Amino acid sequence: MCGITGWISFDRDLRAEAATVDAMTETMACRGPDDRGVWTEGPAALGHRRLAIIDLPGGRQPMTAATPDGTVALVYSGETYNFTELRAELAARGHRFTTDSDTEVVLRGYLQWGDAVAERLNGMYAFAVWDGRQDKLVMVRDRMGIKPFYYHPTPDGVLFGSEPKAILANPMARRRVTLDGLRELFTFVKTPGHAVWDGMREVEPGTVVTVDSTGLSTRAYWRLETRPHPDDRDTTVATVRTLLDDIVRRQLVADVPRCTLLSGGLDSSAMTALAARQLAERGEKVRSFAVDFVGQADRFVADELRSTPDTPFVHDVAEAADTDHQDIVLDAQSLADPEVRARVLRARDLPMGFGDMDASLYLLFRSIRDHSTVALSGESADEVFGGYLQFFDEEARRADTFPWLVRFSRDFGDDGDVMRPDLAAALDLPTYVAESYRTAIAGIDRLDGESDFEYRMRRICHLHLTRFVRVLLDRKDRMSMAVGLEVRVPFCDHRLVEYVYNAPWSLKSYDGREKTLLREATADVLPKSVYDRVKSPYPSTQDPAYALALQSHVKDLLARPGHPVFELVDRERVREAAHRDTPVSTQAARRGLEKTLDLALWLDLYRPEIVTG
Repeated sequence: MCGITGWISFDRDLRAEAATVDAMTETMACRGPDDRGVWTEGPAALGHRRLAIIDLPGGRQPMTAATPDGTVALVYSGETYNFTELRAELAARGHRFTTDSDTEVVLRGYLQWGDAVAERLNGMYAFAVWDGRQDKLVMVRDRMGIKPFYYHPTPDGVLFGSEPKAILANPMARRRVTLDGLRELFTFVKTPGHAVWDGMREVEPGTVVTVDSTGLSTRAYWRLETRPHPDDRDTTVATVRTLLDDIVRRQLVADVPRCTLLSGGLDSSAMTALAARQLAERGEKVRSFAVDFVGQADRFVADELRSTPDTPFVHDVAEAADTDHQDIVLDAQSLADPEVRARVLRARDLPMGFGDMDASLYLLFRSIRDHSTVALSGESADEVFGGYLQFFDEEARRADTFPWLVRFSRDFGDDGDVMRPDLAAALDLPTYVAESYRTAIAGIDRLDGESDFEYRMRRICHLHLTRFVRVLLDRKDRMSMAVGLEVRVPFCDHRLVEYVYNAPWSLKSYDGREKTLLREATADVLPKSVYDRVKSPYPSTQDPAYALALQSHVKDLLARPGHPVFELVDRERVREAAHRDTPVSTQAARRGLEKTLDLALWLDLYRPEIVTG
């Protein structure tokens, strides 16, 4: 797990641009605290910051291979979980290895198969290969978009990086955001390829982007396809379990301390229990960590989203699986700390966070990093197995829009509520969302004979796996890599995603409950309390002190009437929320204050040029 960046300029020798390449590389220092490297040859410059996970002494980058026709150089971020099998296959074809790292396997795989190596990889990865034999750059991103990857075409080449900040460190990239970028900031649709910053793009998941002197081309090597599901209920449950056992086994491989993230929900509990069982066979014990809030158990109030606190269920799993467990308990002052907010925003590059849920995730990861370098997470099981409330909400099911937006508007309000009316009119978010939705569902194939209801649920599953999950994966990656922690997501293994996606909804929820396939596939390792627990989202603090701190910080902002944030948000709406006699306590009420503070901080830190005309 690392941070990568680079610059290709076919009209110049980049050895003369060492200072700029160094600056781009150093923006990735948090992602790779263990080592750095820069490689430059003619029109190509590659930078790398390393978080050492496998083959600590041997996996240094950029990694190069000399060939009779030119040098091939690689910068790689992520993990390839099937690298052992690929290494054996490549060795049988005559390749010789000098390290035990998965990075060298990917490099040798490229030498053998070209960019078709992507189809052979099982893992999470973003990597770039400068192929000096043909003077071209090849950029590859994993199928689910677990690892971020951005690029910015230039008149004579391209800039790229794990995060926008690496690209923005190059003077050729302008810090400009247009109306189209603002639309992404104020909606929750995650348009594939969109990067918010003008001129910048994402390498889309499952895609290869190639750049040479003639221009840029893209090739999708994977997409979520509709296929018949021939298996009955028992076979499906058994296949899910077989896949999960194999996935967890592969993702436990590391040469550094590892742990699991445990929330007490079905997803993280199943993953932790499977990991604990496998490690116990080797005489090892898994470490587990959970987030909690000071006084949360005493003051917890059930609402439509969360009917139970996490901690009792966390402890049930920790006891049943015999984990070495630790609760990370946070207070309202830490969650509202402006410096924490600044670190979160720097990690994300954009003001599109989740308020206290981003802060708590960052603080959780920062604490875990004192003990472990790798963590396994239950992220994405809701998208794969159908766990969110909107999967069962009839209004959300039938809505001619992204189903989560129906739930969000009901539970959290609308991000656009804080906008100035003139900006809201210029953005016309309803039209933007409607067009995005039509594009998103256009390519979803329907099986012959598939009922209207099953096809509707297929579309909902597809939207979550290709749009919604990417927001959460990006959040997880940014918060973890900001502190040099690698978080792995077993439920994003493409084999599991493909198999469960094509199971009909009548199988995914054959008992009328959420995530039935996952529950039954792991029933033997789950405490009964967790087996019976209803879905509960990632926790949010209910401490009124947090809301009071938000109001205080917004009042400080209101005392700066010339701040550019008031060109985006409605000052009077913000003033009204900040000066309420009683503190705002619900997430919906707090959201406008959090969005305003994030926008203001973003404008202060990044000083973007906002173009609304």
